[in-house]
Amino acid sequence: MLTLAVTLTGVDRAQPWRDELASWSAATRSLGDLARMVGTIDAATGPWYLLLHGWLALAGDSVTALRLPSALAVSGAAGLTTVLGQRLLGAPAGLLAGLLFAVLPGTSRYGQEARPYALAAFLAVLATLLLVDALGRDGWTRWAGYAATVVALGLTHLVALTLLAAHAVIVLAPQRGRAGVTDPVPVARYRRWPPGPRRRPGRWALALVPAALVLVPLVELARRQRSRQLDWVDLARPTDLTGLPGGLAQSAAVGGLLLGLAALGAIRYGHRALPPTACLALPVLVLFAVALAVPIWVPRYLFFTVPFGCLLAGAALTLTPPARPARPRRAGAGRATVPAGLAVVAVAGLLGLPDQVALRRTHEWPRVATVDYRGAARVVAAGRRPGDAVVYSPRDGWLFLDLGLAYHLGPDRPRDVLAVRDQAGRGDLWADECPRPAECLAGVERVWLVVAGRRADPLAAVGGTKGDALRTGFTVTRVWPRPGLTVALLTR
Repeated sequence: MLTLAVTLTGVDRAQPWRDELASWSAATRSLGDLARMVGTIDAATGPWYLLLHGWLALAGDSVTALRLPSALAVSGAAGLTTVLGQRLLGAPAGLLAGLLFAVLPGTSRYGQEARPYALAAFLAVLATLLLVDALGRDGWTRWAGYAATVVALGLTHLVALTLLAAHAVIVLAPQRGRAGVTDPVPVARYRRWPPGPRRRPGRWALALVPAALVLVPLVELARRQRSRQLDWVDLARPTDLTGLPGGLAQSAAVGGLLLGLAALGAIRYGHRALPPTACLALPVLVLFAVALAVPIWVPRYLFFTVPFGCLLAGAALTLTPPARPARPRRAGAGRATVPAGLAVVAVAGLLGLPDQVALRRTHEWPRVATVDYRGAARVVAAGRRPGDAVVYSPRDGWLFLDLGLAYHLGPDRPRDVLAVRDQAGRGDLWADECPRPAECLAGVERVWLVVAGRRADPLAAVGGTKGDALRTGFTVTRVWPRPGLTVALLTR
């Protein structure tokens, strides 16, 4: 509940940024148009768009409605992190891990975004919990639940499938047997002995068969779309790793604290910390290794690893690692450190408070790079007259100026006079414009021009035949600079 309360605080203050506008555009199309779009671009996010399509049909497309599924997802992830911590590292570690996850600025950031990263975090923790459960209390129903969750995880976020590298380590790790060999999964907590070492990998591999059948076609389609979908991403560099903790936590100070505590927890708990350590480190290393050759390194894609970092940090905040299952647990062991651990969680919350405030102003990064779609829409709404038209420049980038005004103005926006085929018709996120702008502008007396960046002379920023037609037929009557863009009223 703490995570939900923190995330819902100011959930609608920051206006939807360009990625969220893409989500809104996709999710509000008909199912046929949505299917056409994912066949052209963004197939990897298609299942998320379908889920959001159903949700928005019920809840509407307000900012709060757009973001509520993500807020619920991070809240569920916090609860499951607590449960997983209790299973693996003891109740105090689980409690502190869940609380730490709740106060991270990154949890609020991705819990307040209409994108799939929060749901991927929830499913990543759930899949790991179900794997631990299946290894500790064998049964086909448990393996079936794990298999279904892995399929859902891949459908939500393909990059999150790098978590399976960590699951392979957990499955193949030495088992605690009668001779006392250490197993990272504390099987003594369960009623039944797990399957033998030879049976565990086979059952795990069999549980992945449904994921392979469902996800391989999606992976192939997404691979073919990658050059268009991620044309703005560069190859990874070693320095990208140093900025990852702060990027995921959305605070350099909190990210550094979390990383330090996670490292301490991994060292102190040793082999018993293998599951969260593997789930934190291996997805990062796998994605980074791939991104050295293929431009796919986007830090937010790894948000699903953050709960596992919190698990290790929660373990570090306990005074003494819990006794091994073969030994009696000393009464009160670990509980004495909960107040001290809560103090550290409070410090993390205070360190992240400036970033919590900043992310509720804008979701852009860096924070000063705000694109004020809402402000531009208010300017147009205040001065719009019947017969007005609107023109956007540029039209082929990732700022989505037209989607921003479409979201905030709805059907009351001026006519997009140069658009001859909209996003749904093209099957992507852009519109085709009239090849002869002067002819399309004939008969229009007033044009609202929306251009990217702050421009003293907005007309000079429009190139090609579109700019020539506007400069020949119109003069600038008034200019309204807004963060990240400029609105101008042109008249004949």
